[in-house]
Amino acid sequence: MNTSSSPLSSSQRTTCRACDSGSLEVVLALAPSPVGDAYVSEEQLETAQEIYSLDLSLCQNCSLPQLTQVVSPEILYGNFLYTTSVSLGLVEHFRQYATDMIRLLGKTSGNLAVDIGSNDGTLLKFFQKQGMEVLGVEPASAIAQDATSRGIETLPALFTPEIADQIRRTHGPATLVTSNNTLANVDDLQGFVGSVRSLLRDDGLFVFETGYWSDIVDNLLFDTIYHEHLCYFSVRSLERLFERHGMQLIEVSNLTTKGGSIRGIVQLDTGTRPVSASVDHMLELEERKGMLRSASLTPFAERVNRVKSSVSEVIAELKSQGETIVGFGASVGVTTLLYYFDIGDNLDFLVDDNPVKQRLYSPGYHLPVHDSSRLLESRPGYVLILSWRYADPIIAKNQPYLDQGGHFIRFLPSLEVL
Repeated sequence: MNTSSSPLSSSQRTTCRACDSGSLEVVLALAPSPVGDAYVSEEQLETAQEIYSLDLSLCQNCSLPQLTQVVSPEILYGNFLYTTSVSLGLVEHFRQYATDMIRLLGKTSGNLAVDIGSNDGTLLKFFQKQGMEVLGVEPASAIAQDATSRGIETLPALFTPEIADQIRRTHGPATLVTSNNTLANVDDLQGFVGSVRSLLRDDGLFVFETGYWSDIVDNLLFDTIYHEHLCYFSVRSLERLFERHGMQLIEVSNLTTKGGSIRGIVQLDTGTRPVSASVDHMLELEERKGMLRSASLTPFAERVNRVKSSVSEVIAELKSQGETIVGFGASVGVTTLLYYFDIGDNLDFLVDDNPVKQRLYSPGYHLPVHDSSRLLESRPGYVLILSWRYADPIIAKNQPYLDQGGHFIRFLPSLEVL
C-alpha cells in the first residue's frame, strides 16, 4: 500500500457549511483513506497516494452532518471516472425525472435548463429532446468535453458565482436549474445556493437530488460517506439553508436511487407555487425519529462497528484456512469499505463490470481490477460483494461461478455466505 499524508492538498473546516456555527461534534469516525475514486494505472503505482480523514461531524445548531476535512476539488475531480450512463437504472431514472419536470413546467420550448454537475449530459439530453435549450456545468474536464462533442454544451468548470454570472450574460436566466448528487459535494454551500438564486428566472425552479441522512442511518449506507460527499442532508437543514437565500422549499420526495435519496423543488420566496404537504410531513418525521441529535446517532455508529467486526472476523477465518478471497465492486464507496474493514491486504483482486475501472488499481491498496469473467478463470474460493446494494443482480449474473463451487459473501442487510 503506497500512501502518504500531506496538508497541502486539503483544508480543515471549523464552522458549519450551512449556518456558520462553530459547534461541530464528531458522531462517526471512519478510517482515513485515499480519495475513493482515485483508481490508478500501472504506471502510477509507484506514486504515493495521500490519505485524508473521514470523520463525520454533526452541527449542533442546524443538524447538518458533514465532513470537516476538505480535499482540493482539483484532486477530487481532475481525473474523475464515474459516468451516469454506467450506473444501474440511473438512465431510466433521469428519463422519468425529465418527464416529471416538463409536466411541472408546462411550456418548455426555448426555455433554458442548466444542470450543475451534469456529468455526461444524460439528464440534459432528455430536456433537449423536448425543445429546451440546455447547458451543463461539469468540473471533470474530460467528461465535459465528451458531452459537448455529443451535442450537450458543457462548461468544464466548477459552479461558482462567476460561472453563474457568465451563464446569465451569455444564455439569459434559467427556467430550470438542476443539481443531482452534487449538492452534497459542495464546500461553499452559501456561494453555491446564492449563485443558483442569481441564475434563476423569477418564476424559475431549482430541482435537486441528494443523499438523505435518514436513509443513510436507517439502511446503514455508511459506504456513501467518502471525501466527495461533504454534506449529508436532512429536510430540516435544507429548508434553513434555502431560507437564508430568499428561497423556499416547496416539495420534497423520498427516492430509492443511490440507496436512499430525496428530490427537492425550490422556488424564490416570491414564487407563486404552493408549498406541498410533503415538506411538513418530512419535517415531522425527522423530528419524531430524533435523527438530528447526536445522542440518537450512537446506535448508528454501533451498528456500523458491528458490521466491521463481523466482516473482519469472517475474512480472517477464511484466510487462516488458506482460502482465496476477492472483492466484487470498484466504486468510490468500495474504498471506504476496504479501509474501514481493514481487509484490503486480504483480497487478491477486485472485479467490476464497469470497463472504465478495469485494468486499473484500487486507491491505496492497489488491488488490480478485472472484468467479472475473471471469476471463472481464477476460481477464487470466495467473493466478498462490496457493491452490496446490487448483490442480487451480481449473484444472478455470475451463477456459473457458483455452479463451479464458488461462494459469495454478502454483509448487508445481514452477513451470509452463498
